[in-house]
Amino acid sequence: MAKPKLTEPRPHWLKVKIRASESFDRLSHMINDLSLHTVCQEARCPNIFECWEEGAATFMILGDICTRHCGFCAVGKGKPAQLDPEEPRHVAEAVRRLGLSHAVVTSVNRDELPDGGAGHFAQTLFWIRRLNPGCRVEVLIPDFCGNAEALGVVLEARPNVLNHNLETVPRLYRRVRPDAGYEQSLELLRRAHAHKQVWPMLTKSGVMAGLGETIDDLLQTFRDLAATGCDILTVGQYLAPTPRHIPIEKYYSPDEFALLRTEALTMGFRYVESGPLVRSSYHAGRHAQDADSEADYSADPVFLDRWNAQMQAPIATPLVQLKGRS
Repeated sequence: MAKPKLTEPRPHWLKVKIRASESFDRLSHMINDLSLHTVCQEARCPNIFECWEEGAATFMILGDICTRHCGFCAVGKGKPAQLDPEEPRHVAEAVRRLGLSHAVVTSVNRDELPDGGAGHFAQTLFWIRRLNPGCRVEVLIPDFCGNAEALGVVLEARPNVLNHNLETVPRLYRRVRPDAGYEQSLELLRRAHAHKQVWPMLTKSGVMAGLGETIDDLLQTFRDLAATGCDILTVGQYLAPTPRHIPIEKYYSPDEFALLRTEALTMGFRYVESGPLVRSSYHAGRHAQDADSEADYSADPVFLDRWNAQMQAPIATPLVQLKGRS
């Protein structure tokens, strides 16, 4: 039997001050001018005013329509449009205009594409580096239907941080992420961790609290993530974007989030951000810095050789076939 949804007002620690400013307006106009999407807008992030006022945004590529049906997510669902071949370059131009030292790129799921969008991620990484030498790049990727070859396309593009969110505990997957698999996501993170022998990056994942799980459920999920070699963990309060989405079943207090952080740090994570308004891209640059990421492309001869060979044309990333799809 389903638990009744919470009816009391949100606690004071979840109330966000709306503070549109000149910086906010400037970033909004730039996003529109370059025909880009941000997860800040599409997912109705509560931190959008703080981040945009500081000139930070998380770019969402592969369009703004998702092929999956997650019960928690506000991003539009349906039949996506064709990919915009200029999108990777436009993202890089936005990073340049903002003067970012740490860029975050995520996407919708595009299960209908032969490579799930992996090549588009690689193109975006290439263009960000081409227009912004020295900029760290974090990618928050989908699971690519568990296809290791598609994941390899992204890993070969050498992100500084590879993020894939587990989102919730295993027993809630059918309701929260009906098109995904808990073990499949863990395997993606294990494969990314193994790639650190080739390229010294950080791996990262995020979990929401308040969907009906228990503290013990969360702690076991943290252990599962730690066992993959995951470096960075984010934990935040689930907030239903509309009444049509999965209802909130519990508001965790700041003290409970502090407890979760303390427990997670004992499991071997290098950095843990845990709090009511934490989202996976919130303070992302700080996550990487505090986890001691020192990847510097300017001194990497392998990257420089590849860069010099490709300055006249973007990377021609081969398409891969997702499992069970034609």
